[in-house]
Amino acid sequence: MTGTPVQIADGIWRWTRRHPEWHADEGFAAEVVSFLVVDDSGASLIDPLLGDDPEPVWALLDAVAPSALRILITIPYHVRDAELVRDRFAGRLDVPIHGHRACLKRLRDPRGFAELTSDAKLPGGIRTFAIGSPRRFERPLWLPSQRALVFGDAVVALDDGALRVWVQQVNKAWYRERFLPTLAPLLELDAEHVLVTHGPPVIGGGRAALQAALDAPPWHHRQSAFAGE
Repeated sequence: MTGTPVQIADGIWRWTRRHPEWHADEGFAAEVVSFLVVDDSGASLIDPLLGDDPEPVWALLDAVAPSALRILITIPYHVRDAELVRDRFAGRLDVPIHGHRACLKRLRDPRGFAELTSDAKLPGGIRTFAIGSPRRFERPLWLPSQRALVFGDAVVALDDGALRVWVQQVNKAWYRERFLPTLAPLLELDAEHVLVTHGPPVIGGGRAALQAALDAPPWHHRQSAFAGE
């Protein structure tokens, strides 16, 4: 059921909500995904979107009862309900919001915000990576406890589960010579799972699925960006 968290792997829950801004006739990305990941260091809530009924997520967090809770934002567009979560736990837990500094423009109250940089040291060994040339505001996340790699918009999954690199504008030379080389180092993580906020997750075989995405033509939500190649 949309909005109801479902456990998809050990320590990983996933739920979907209607995209708050995407046009209904677009089809792709009409729903977006949020995650909760729990390890020995506490709980990480990734790109939380709660919608009109946050109770299923509150119930999950209450059941998990983490000793520590942090919010991780992959891309500033996904700040969404981060402040709602932070404020709900005020007085019980400090809930920092980690993201690119551009997230500050989308926060009404910057309390607890911490910039997510490539050298940031987060609990549980969580790391983030700079991608794009020029650099994007998106920061893919690596969660070593689950060997899970998380993308905001750079990599998505199609209905058949295949991962693809999502592009908004097509420039073949830029894509091959400047953008792809910034994603290739992520293969060295040897991810078991790849979690995306658009489309189904890859549970098991994550590195191979990511390699296939980098080998395939890039993708646009209306049609293949390199149609015919």
